[in-house]
Amino acid sequence: MDKELATPVSARPAKISACNKIFEEKASGARGTVRPELEKALNYVRDGDVFVVTKLDRLARSVLELMQITQTLQDKKCDLQVLDQELDTSTPTGRLIFHVLAVIGEFERELITERAREGRERAMAAGVKFGRKPKLSKRKERELLEMLDSVVISKEDLAQQFNVSRATVYRLAAKLDNDFIEQAQQA
Repeated sequence: MDKELATPVSARPAKISACNKIFEEKASGARGTVRPELEKALNYVRDGDVFVVTKLDRLARSVLELMQITQTLQDKKCDLQVLDQELDTSTPTGRLIFHVLAVIGEFERELITERAREGRERAMAAGVKFGRKPKLSKRKERELLEMLDSVVISKEDLAQQFNVSRATVYRLAAKLDNDFIEQAQQA
């Protein structure tokens, strides 16, 4: 009986040594990402094989995705074994526990996502700034804008002088143009 592995493993349990072929993802299994090793493993699995994974949450990120994978395995008459939960879908009890754990796992991920979103919203309301700090201080930005407005110097030279990208200089130039248009409209 062939056994397959389709999850990243840092420390391989002894049970994995019985697997004939191992597929190991190098990238995250986050929602929406392409997982070529999982696809290869699902294409490789044959009638009567047991598809082995270390953790259920590493196999799929949603109940829908998990159900699609298990349907593919069922269509190929393969069972699923999850090592960490000692889960085997070859038995009715194993299939029941599998579905319950899948739903609980998705619920847990949704709670984590919701808490993270709420935390970001509270932080933003408290004035916390996210993202990278501006490369230029307000004083340096004003100085660059003044040079753009009065001195004949290329944007590339300004970018080098202020140690910023050309895109930053062009963005500030557009800001200067917009400010000029607004002042002209108010006059």
